[in-house]
Amino acid sequence: MKFSFMSFSCPDLDLDGMLRIAAEYGYEGVEPRVESNHCHGIELDATPAYRAEAKAKAEASGIAFSCVATSCRYADPANCQKHVDDTLRYIDLASDIGAPALRVFGGSIPGWIKREAAIEAVVAALRQVADHAAARQVKVCLETHDHWCLPQHVAEVMRRVDHPAIRVNWDIMHPVRVEKATMAQAYATLKPWISHCHFHDGMTVDGKLLMVPIGEGDIDHAAAVRLLAADGYAGYLSGEWINWQPYAQHLPRELAAMKGYYA
Repeated sequence: MKFSFMSFSCPDLDLDGMLRIAAEYGYEGVEPRVESNHCHGIELDATPAYRAEAKAKAEASGIAFSCVATSCRYADPANCQKHVDDTLRYIDLASDIGAPALRVFGGSIPGWIKREAAIEAVVAALRQVADHAAARQVKVCLETHDHWCLPQHVAEVMRRVDHPAIRVNWDIMHPVRVEKATMAQAYATLKPWISHCHFHDGMTVDGKLLMVPIGEGDIDHAAAVRLLAADGYAGYLSGEWINWQPYAQHLPRELAAMKGYYA
């Protein structure tokens, strides 16, 4: 397995800076988060020249683009088609810079929509982008997040779509914290489709999530690493820390903890 981090760790760094600190701290990849005013320049409006330049810089640095993290979501019919159209464009962006994966969401389910209808909506949306993703050699990875933290719901979407380009981004925190699944239960349910992972530790304090260093919170990262390693997982675990500590403080420390579990 390999390790990367999302650009939320260093939103003020340009692409050169992000690649530099990844190499300095021992990461193998970076995950640009789009639509968040980060300074890396990996966005839909990036020119063909900049996309080619970004790909070349990543290759020269030895640091890969592990994934492009989007806000695309599909459960709400009011904006589903817009997000499908955006997903198609983001697939092209990911392919142009050499990223093998694209993170998407199921999204919040409006109160008037039943779960079965929401599942069908997400399935229909992902079917619209699946062939294009395959043609561009990108995996579209649905994250265990928001109203899609229960692994069985995500697995049902995967079964119905049944396409090799549609996969899962296993955020290892959310099924445990939100749905009270065990790490083993979540993994067993999702493992046929896992192509990307997010990691971060935290605990619930006064009903709110408090981010803490790995090993100090409620999430058993050692168990997640053991489960993935036992099956020879060769993809990325990508750290996602939003508006947290300075990158020089948390990036090397969190990687050392994860590599310790892997060792």
